[in-house]
Amino acid sequence: MNYFNYFTEIEDAFVRRRGKHLFLSPIDWALMETWKEQGIPLHLVLRGIERSFDSFEAKPRKRSVKTLLYCQEEVEAQYAEWLEAQVGANPSTNGNTESGTSFDFTAISTHLKETRQSIASLALLRASQQVDELSEALTRAASLLESIQVDFNNGLTVDTRKLEDSLTGLERMLNEALLAVVPQSELESAKKELKEQFKAYRSHMDPEVYRQTLQNLLLKKLREQVGIPRLSLFYL
Repeated sequence: MNYFNYFTEIEDAFVRRRGKHLFLSPIDWALMETWKEQGIPLHLVLRGIERSFDSFEAKPRKRSVKTLLYCQEEVEAQYAEWLEAQVGANPSTNGNTESGTSFDFTAISTHLKETRQSIASLALLRASQQVDELSEALTRAASLLESIQVDFNNGLTVDTRKLEDSLTGLERMLNEALLAVVPQSELESAKKELKEQFKAYRSHMDPEVYRQTLQNLLLKKLREQVGIPRLSLFYL
């Protein structure tokens, strides 16, 4: 299994077990992104989803499962057990065995080209309106993406995990620039709105997971407003 199917595999598993097609909410996508950032292997997330639904179906309830947050506790329990099992394990077998190096060259090449073009166009538009930290970050990102694309197409960068590290670094740079240019009043207003959406789930979430998921939702909202595409290979 290609490690970069992380999001689609989780979505498919959740929808399949729920039994009815259901579009995942922005909160669900933010939670998946939090799991990815925590480094929770895909097979553990899928196992957690399966066990969550097994438990639910063993004791049927009137209410159906409508959100991936229902599976959060079991997913994180599976991860905690997995981490504990890694202690003292053979170093050669540690780590995420799903990362692999298999990839679709054409798909990644197209992804790099399209995101570079989108970022470059956005950089020009932003610079024509105002020169600020975000316009400069967009210009830098477009230039770096061009170099990354050339190296990849020439076969100089074939390790998809290293490529992903580079793209993640660029996304982090753009996120920081985006947060720096948005007025504080708008940020506080957006956070307040998101916290209200999360109110029913907060008591069931680990504080750090809650914080990170809330931050991912905020960044998602801001990126969509500006039109910044996702660079990570996980969004292929």
